Amino acid sequence: MKEVYLLATDQEGPAPLDALRASFANDEVDFAPDADGEGFTLRGDGSEVKVRVTRGAEGLPYFRKEVFSGSPGAFERLGRAKVFYHLSVEPGGVQPTLPVFEALWAVRTLLEHIQGVLMDLTAFKLHEPDDVVEITELDFDIRDHVHLHAVEATEGETPLWVHSHGMEKFGARDLEIFHLAEQDLLAAESFLHELCTDVAFGQGPALRTQVGTSEGQVFTLVPSEEARANLLGVPLDTFEGHEGLFLTVVSPLGRHNTSQLLAPYRERFEKEPEEQTQAMRRETQALLPSFLARFQRKGLMEPLTFLVRAPFDTHPDGNTVTENLWIEVMARDEGSVVGKLVDGAVHTTEWRKGAHVEVVETHVNALAISREGRALDEQELRELLDAERPM
Repeated sequence: MKEVYLLATDQEGPAPLDALRASFANDEVDFAPDADGEGFTLRGDGSEVKVRVTRGAEGLPYFRKEVFSGSPGAFERLGRAKVFYHLSVEPGGVQPTLPVFEALWAVRTLLEHIQGVLMDLTAFKLHEPDDVVEITELDFDIRDHVHLHAVEATEGETPLWVHSHGMEKFGARDLEIFHLAEQDLLAAESFLHELCTDVAFGQGPALRTQVGTSEGQVFTLVPSEEARANLLGVPLDTFEGHEGLFLTVVSPLGRHNTSQLLAPYRERFEKEPEEQTQAMRRETQALLPSFLARFQRKGLMEPLTFLVRAPFDTHPDGNTVTENLWIEVMARDEGSVVGKLVDGAVHTTEWRKGAHVEVVETHVNALAISREGRALDEQELRELLDAERPM
């Protein structure tokens, strides 16, 4: 088994086992206490979570606090910690995400009894209790489980080596890509998050085989011990502290030139001209009454999905960035649209995919309707909404 999480609490002692047994009984798992009267093992749904308790710094796994990401409050709580719950799972299996989420649900139950902060030992992340609730309740977002690290590995115009941390808990190697420029970073993050998600669900591409991305580009995934053999100009000391095995993204010919691969991903981050946004908003606001009227009389079994787009503020690195996010409409409430986010924010996880949100109708700047998963074109959309206009 592999130790993947560490739950730290500043309480003087661990939660009583009898109280934990009662809580876990509601989760329909087998609760087996350890002989020491503090640790326990959870078994259910073909997975097993081993929980061990220690006190003080003795017995903690080695980690460098400076490489972890988290809020100031999370670091403060970690600094006061006295008792630690070590959670281990058997990574991988037919459904690699299952052991990870069983461990997270164990943490969530523990947090009903103690105040603490969670360390992801594989991804170098600190999670506060609210984070754990959102991760376990909302749609899967790989950014909660991996950390992407950019290192300047060479000189020149494309010096960056970007790689992941955190895939070990899914029973997989971390991923890497070489020879990137600064302007490639957002595109590389988007591509690697997409690839990490596939791998985490056990649906990653076969090794040494040409595969296509969601954008139609092709690449090959090769074990790092093979791919790095033809990597020129990268000093060996670059990999100090990264001695693990990786999977390397290369071109179909095995070369470390992936600029063309990332081209479609760069387009995702091209800012929409303000004039275009405002023109879309004016047109959308004219159509919105008919759109909402049609939504409100949608039949229970009618295969229509109603979507609106609105601006949301995110704060990467302390800066404010506005992102336009799509929302599936679930209800209307006194001048507001209530729904859930179809896509999470690109720059941070402040607005997570699947989160329930409410936006003022006047903020909506685009709309769409899909039937059985296919978006209606402009003519079909207008024909559908024209029927709602008063005669």
